[in-house]
Amino acid sequence: MTPLKYLQGYPASLQEQVRQMIAGERLGDYLAQRYEGRHAIQSDKALYAYVMALKQEHLKNAPAIDKVLFDNRLDLTHRALGLHTTISRVQGGKLKAKKEIRVASLFREAAPQFLQMIVVHELAHLKENDHNKAFYNLCEYMLPGYQQLEFDLRLYLTWRDLQSNTPA
Repeated sequence: MTPLKYLQGYPASLQEQVRQMIAGERLGDYLAQRYEGRHAIQSDKALYAYVMALKQEHLKNAPAIDKVLFDNRLDLTHRALGLHTTISRVQGGKLKAKKEIRVASLFREAAPQFLQMIVVHELAHLKENDHNKAFYNLCEYMLPGYQQLEFDLRLYLTWRDLQSNTPA
């Protein structure tokens, strides 16, 4: 039985369905049918504008974001597809906090829905720190169908791993 590292939290019956898709070489076709093409956001400046537009639409009262960028150092070995950080510095006699969102560079090549899902996930952390029910409700509010997109993203990551392990 092949371990599905991105799907470990899902029921065994669902994992078995995914294994059957992999065995039948249908996983790539499923993803291509649902998520064709890739987005046009390729620069950090464009990503910042995209994130700010989503923030303005859904989280007007959330703290300001100072920096948004694609990060080559984020990878799947650290289980991070995106990061939200707060960096605090003392300037004069005041403590200044800067908020950053970093998105793994692999999402430059991904479908627009996957980029949107990662951005929504990181924006939700501006209001909710933990992955609790309120967090996922906020994600679902900002992006209806969020749960399905998160699952399909995990399928996409599984498929990418399979492609990188296949000899050319």
